[in-house]
Amino acid sequence: MKSVSRWKTGAFAWLLLLPSLLFLFLFTFYPIAKTIRLSFYQADLASPEPVFIGLGNYSGLFADEVFVKVMSNNLLFALGTVPTSMALALLMAVFANKAMRGTGLMRTAFFYPTMIPMIAVANIWLFIYTPKYGLLSRAMTALGMGEINWLGSPDYVMWAMIAMMIWKEAGYFMIFYLAGLQNISPDLYESAQVDGVSRWTVFRKITFPLLMPTTLFVSIVALTNSFKLVDHLLVMTKGGPNNSSNLLLYYIYETAFGFWDQGVASALTVVMIAVLLLFAALNFLGLDKKIHYN
Repeated sequence: MKSVSRWKTGAFAWLLLLPSLLFLFLFTFYPIAKTIRLSFYQADLASPEPVFIGLGNYSGLFADEVFVKVMSNNLLFALGTVPTSMALALLMAVFANKAMRGTGLMRTAFFYPTMIPMIAVANIWLFIYTPKYGLLSRAMTALGMGEINWLGSPDYVMWAMIAMMIWKEAGYFMIFYLAGLQNISPDLYESAQVDGVSRWTVFRKITFPLLMPTTLFVSIVALTNSFKLVDHLLVMTKGGPNNSSNLLLYYIYETAFGFWDQGVASALTVVMIAVLLLFAALNFLGLDKKIHYN
């Protein structure tokens, strides 16, 4: 009787999971498998039918100067946005967690950029960066600093994109840190206050270690976002000038729907998935041992 009851319970659980598993297979596993298969074929406008070429697409990628440039751009973009936006989010969460007047207004102000659609954000910052007429250009001229063509210069365009993305994402990550701070027991802070421990020591020895699970989650989300957020490129630069702001996902879009080369686009997609899995694994291996879950 126990085995029959256990079988019924297991069958009922699998039936409950079946719709989610079906959607996961149709919209995740099947497209990934199809993309991996297509990456081994030449499938472009010159090939009426896909032709199997093995690793030809991958070898062509690593010999492509544009691909190398795009990968270096994306790594710089990730290094510029992920640590800075996380640090700023933690700082904002600490301030927003304090019991003082205007806390609700402060939290709203910090989170507001997250609520704005990415296309609208791109248009706002396009106005800020516009030479001569833009807000930043006018401010620099008023201060006697001269003008910089932020979006038209290969030396500055990526830093302009990084600054915009930090402004956009920091408030989103703040919400997770704020939730983590509110789950820390106040008794720990009261004990530290009685012992006369400084605020910096409290943060370094109590707050930050107990926020490590949140930090692990936020770091993976931030890293993923640094590879998938490309809406702004369609509005602001289209990857220019000279591919100086081009990122991997936009390059995939351009290859698939601009050049209609589905084979190379599939290979690029596989490379992106592999890079994200590698970074996620390194995050887990590097941070998981330092995490306090209790």
